[in-house]
Order: sequence, then structure tokens, then C-alpha cells
Amino acid sequence: MQEIEGKMRSAIIKYSMIMPNDNIGVGLSGGKDSMVLLIALAHLRNYLDIPFKLTAITVDPQFNGIKGDYSQCEELCNKLNVPYIIKRTHLAEIIFDQRKEGNPCSLCARMRRGILHNICNEQSCNRIALGHHFDDAVQTFFMNLFEGGHIGCFSPVTYLSKKQLWLIRPMIFVEERDIKGAVRRNNISTVKSNCPVDGDTARNHYKNLILQLEKQHPKLRKKIMGAMQRSHLDGF
Repeated sequence: MQEIEGKMRSAIIKYSMIMPNDNIGVGLSGGKDSMVLLIALAHLRNYLDIPFKLTAITVDPQFNGIKGDYSQCEELCNKLNVPYIIKRTHLAEIIFDQRKEGNPCSLCARMRRGILHNICNEQSCNRIALGHHFDDAVQTFFMNLFEGGHIGCFSPVTYLSKKQLWLIRPMIFVEERDIKGAVRRNNISTVKSNCPVDGDTARNHYKNLILQLEKQHPKLRKKIMGAMQRSHLDGF
């Protein structure tokens, strides 16, 4: 975890992600990215030299109308001494049953973020941290280019003026393989997604495309990240 925490510390300092006495809500889906994010932030409280608080928040879509089992998230939060909130919702019913979305991921993500933002406001959190990492950023760049026809990415730090909330992504320098390695070495328990389209998404398509391209163009992902930083694309 030390290498991951070091890269997160670099991102936090470079982009001024955390200020003294911040109250940070952490989106905790139970997947590997969000679990590692929470653990690393909890550790960073001890040596970042910036006092801040954490609150972990899970939004349960209740796939197939069944409450998700997030006991592993609750156990982790208790171990880390982080307050934990679960919000049960009808997201799955709205997206799959009522609207019958053919491409549900984008709408689900927007609605889930909206719920997270509201809970942050209710809990007096002034920042929300999401588990997007290095590879997510590169994939988003490709998706915007090939699907939307424009050059862009999500930002390391975004101010949500309507909610008076800062959205931060502390893991943007952390590669997915490092996260997988940390989960394996530290025996971190994760929550399996019950989403019916899990693994069959546009993002997964571009993930595989980038892997294929990198066989012909070594270090392609790092070159793209470097280009985004040098051009200060969307706050990078």
C-alpha cells in the first residue's frame, strides 16, 4: 500500500485536493478501487500533515430488488474508524425495469453521483473522493475521442457549484495493476457487483483496445497521461 499512498500523496499535493479540516465523503461501492481508496486515505490521515475527516458512503442500487450485502464495507470502516452510511435506492428498478435503458452505465453513474452529492451535503462533507485511477483517465480520454469526437477527460478536481462541493480523484496516478496487487497482497475483501451488465461495457471495450495498442506502442498509457498533463487538459 505504501507505493499507492505515495502516488496519492503526490496527486493530492499537486492538485491541492485536500485542505485543512476538510470533511471528505468517500464513494464506497465495495469494488477494489473504492476499497483501496478508503484504506489509503485512512492511512494518509496519519502522516499527510493535513487534518481531515472521512465518511464512507455506499449507494445500493438494489439489483433485482434485493438489498446488497455490504457487510465487508462495514467491517472495513469499523476497522479504520471511519463512519459508514448505506443509502438503499431504487436505481436498478428505475434504470432497468422502468426506463429499460439499452446503455445504462452513463445514466446509472450520473444518478448515483447525484445521490452521493446529496448525502455529502446532509453530512456536512465539503469534498467527495471517487476511486477513478490512472487507467480510468486514459480510457476516458479514448472514449471521448472515439465516441464523442472531442479531446477531454474528467478532471482531478472539480467544483460542483450547485452542491457547493469539491469532487476529488486522489488515485489518478495509481495504475489499476497496482490496485489489484494491493488487494491480493493485503487480502482485501471486496463486494462482487450484481449489475447485469458488469464487465460488458464501453469502458471495458476501450480497456482492451488500449492493451492491444500498447503491445505495438510501449508505454502508450503513460504517454497519454503525460500529454494530458503537459497540455493541462481539463485541469491536469
